[in-house]
Amino acid sequence: MRALVVALALLTGCAGPSEVSDWEREHGEKVAPVEATPVPPPYPQAAKLLEFPVDGVGGFRFFVDGGSLSVDRGGVVRYVLVAQSPAGGQSLTYEALRCPSAEHRLYATGRGDGTWLPSRGAWQPVRNARAWQRSLYIEYFCPQKIPIRDAAEGVRALQAGGHPFARGLNSPNLGF
Repeated sequence: MRALVVALALLTGCAGPSEVSDWEREHGEKVAPVEATPVPPPYPQAAKLLEFPVDGVGGFRFFVDGGSLSVDRGGVVRYVLVAQSPAGGQSLTYEALRCPSAEHRLYATGRGDGTWLPSRGAWQPVRNARAWQRSLYIEYFCPQKIPIRDAAEGVRALQAGGHPFARGLNSPNLGF
């Protein structure tokens, strides 16, 4: 009798894959699509840099290259950021903000020779981002988690000192 129970247990383990219920099929864990790392844009030109203020950064100045700004249909805003130290040194990064999910990502870091060093960084929550990334997310590119429609809207937000939706829905239009 014991041998029969063991044999049945072994046969049960050798059976084909178990059926998946409709609920499991509909609510199963979905794998996020793998995002291809975009090719960094050309190095920025000084004439296209748009400065934006960031509080509490010890005299650093921050700029976005208006020519690098792009928005895809998934609500991802990509841009080149230039950070300038009080002594005049600059660092460049190619970054992105994913508006609907409130995430940021670093794609590449600029080198002194005008080339890009790719980053292996993954998407991270904006709440853990640096002050300038949070500022760009909240005040310029993703007000109320809504992505800007296009690069021109982002440039206007930078030129105006912030997106009107970041100030509330009763703000003046400011050409948006």
